[in-house]
Amino acid sequence: MAAEASSSDLIQVVSLLGAAVVAVPLFKRLGLGSVLGYLAAGLAIGPYGLGLVTDSHSIIHIAEFGVVMFLFVIGLEMKPSHLWGLRRQIFGLGSMQVVICSILLTFVGMAFGAPWQVAFVCATGFVLTSTAIVMQVLGERQELASRRGQQIVSILLFEDLLIVPLLAIVSFLAPTVPGADEAAAHGSSVWKSIGVALGSLGALVAAGLWLLNPLFRVLAASKAREVMTAAALLVVLGAGLLMEMGGLSMAMGAFVAGVLLSESSFRHQLEADIEPFRGLLLGLFFLGVGMALDLKVVAESWGVILAGVVALMVVKALCVYGVARLARSSHADAMDRALLMAQGGEFAFVLYSAAASAGVIDARTNANMTAIVVLSMAITPLLLILYQRFGKPAAAEPREADPIEEQHPILVIGMGRMGQIINTMLQMCGHTSTVIDLDPEAVEGVTRYGTKTHFGDATRPELLLTAGIEKACLLVVAVDDRKAALSIVRFAREVNLDIQIVARSFDRLHTFDMYSAGADEIVRETFDAALRMGKRSLEKLGMPHETAEEVGKLFYRHDRHGMIEQARLYDPSLGTYRNDAMVERVLATREETRQAIEALLRGEKEEWAYGDD
Repeated sequence: MAAEASSSDLIQVVSLLGAAVVAVPLFKRLGLGSVLGYLAAGLAIGPYGLGLVTDSHSIIHIAEFGVVMFLFVIGLEMKPSHLWGLRRQIFGLGSMQVVICSILLTFVGMAFGAPWQVAFVCATGFVLTSTAIVMQVLGERQELASRRGQQIVSILLFEDLLIVPLLAIVSFLAPTVPGADEAAAHGSSVWKSIGVALGSLGALVAAGLWLLNPLFRVLAASKAREVMTAAALLVVLGAGLLMEMGGLSMAMGAFVAGVLLSESSFRHQLEADIEPFRGLLLGLFFLGVGMALDLKVVAESWGVILAGVVALMVVKALCVYGVARLARSSHADAMDRALLMAQGGEFAFVLYSAAASAGVIDARTNANMTAIVVLSMAITPLLLILYQRFGKPAAAEPREADPIEEQHPILVIGMGRMGQIINTMLQMCGHTSTVIDLDPEAVEGVTRYGTKTHFGDATRPELLLTAGIEKACLLVVAVDDRKAALSIVRFAREVNLDIQIVARSFDRLHTFDMYSAGADEIVRETFDAALRMGKRSLEKLGMPHETAEEVGKLFYRHDRHGMIEQARLYDPSLGTYRNDAMVERVLATREETRQAIEALLRGEKEEWAYGDD
C-alpha cells in the first residue's frame, strides 16, 4: 500500500514537472508568455483534464509560497526610506482604486440579482488583483524597478493589507441570532483579531531590527552555504507563518521581512538563495490555478459565469484606467495597467471560502465566483498579448547595453555637458576611465571624438558590476536624472565601501538625498555658475575684482559648511518648509555669512573656524 501511494505521488510530481517543461517553452516560443503556458498545462493534467493530478487545492496552497517568496525579493529591493517615499501611492492611489472599484463592482453584482451583502463580498474579492500574475508579468518585462512598476506594486501592497479588514467585514455580515451578548462577543472577537494582527506585525518588526542581521553574521562566519540557504528560507517562511497566525497574509509578512533586510550586507546573498525556489513555486502556483478551473461548474452555469467574467473585468478595467488617468499616467500606461489588473486574485479564494463558511454566500455562488476569478486570471495574459500585438502603438526595440570588455579604476556615468568636461580633465592628467551613457546619440558622438563610451543603463546593477564597480577607486556620477543618480550612488556604496564618489546634484534637496545615499563630494549643477554670475554682478556695481573674488570664496565656504549641517538635519517626511531645525540652521548660516561679508568689506580678515574645505 505504501509503495502504491508513493508511486502515485511520484506520478503526480513527474506529471507537474513534465507539463511545465513541455508547455512553458512552447507557449513562449509562440509568443504567448510563460503564465499562459503554466495555466494551460495545469488545465491539461488537472482533475478536469487528463486527471493525472487530482488535488489542485493542495498544490495551490503549497505553491502560494512562491508568491510569498516573490514578495520577499521585492521587499529586499525596497529600503524603508524608499517605501516611505511610496506612501502616497500605496495609501492614496491604492485606496482610491480599491474604493471606487468596490462600489462599481457591487452595483454589477446587484444588477445580476444578488443581495447587496452577497454583491459586496463578490465585488471586494474580485478587487483583490492577482499578485502572482502581475509580478510575473512585470518581472518578465523588467519593469519592477520602473516608476510604472512601482505604482502597480504599491497598489498590490495596499490590496494585500485589505485581507484582514475584509475578513472582519465578512464576520459582521454573517447571519446571527439577535442578542446583546452575542453582539458584544462578536465585537470583542473582532477587536481581539485586530490586536493579534498588530502584535504579530510588531513582533516581526522587532525581530527584523534586532535579531536577523546578527543571526546572518553568525551563519556567514560558519561558511556553510547550505546553512545560509536554509536560514533564508527560514526567514521567509517564518515571517509568513507569524503573520498568518496573526490573521494577516503570508505574503505581507515576507514583504515586511524583506524590507527589514533591505539595508543588510547579506541582501544580495539572500536574493540569490531564494530565487530558484521562488521561480519553481510560482510556476507551480500557476499550474494549480489552471487545475482549479472546474469545467463542470462552468458547463452548468456557463451563461452566468461568462457574463460575470466580462462584466467584472470590463468594469474593473475601466475603473483602473480612470484612476490611473487621474494620477496623471499617460493613456498607454493607464491602458496597460487596466488590462494587467483587470483580473481577480488568489486572495479572492480565501475571502469567498470564509464568506461561504460564515453563511454570507451559498456554495453555488462560491463555486461560480471561484470559476470567474480563475477564468479572469487565465484570460489576462492572453489579453495582454493581444494588446501588445494589435492595440499598443509600435515602439522601437530597446537597444542592449554595449559589452564592457576592459575594466578601469575610474567610472564616469553620464557624458552630457558636465560629464564631458570632467572626463576630459581626468584624461589630460593621465587617468583612464570606463565611460557609460544612456543616450545613443551622445555615445556615438563622443566616441567619434576619441573617448570610448559604452551605451547602457547604469541604474542596472549588473552593468555596474560588469564595469568593475566593486574594485573601482573613483565613481563620477554626472547624469541629469535625479532618481537614476541616487540609484547609482546607493548601489555603488553598497558593493564598494572604499570607493570615492563624486556626484552631480540638481538642487539642495537632491544634495541632501545624495549625501544620505553615500556620495563623498556633491556638486550642485548650477551653483558654481551662479557664484560666478554673482561675482560679475558685484563688479558691474563697482566692486573691485579682487574683492568680488574674496566675497565669492567666503560665500562658497559658508554655504558648503551650511549644506553639510542641513543634510544632517534633513528629513524627507517633513519636506522643505516644515523642518523647524533645518529652517533655523539656514537662517543662522545666512546671518553668519552676512556678518562675515560685512567684516570682509570693512577690511577685517575672517578667522575660519571650520577648517579649509
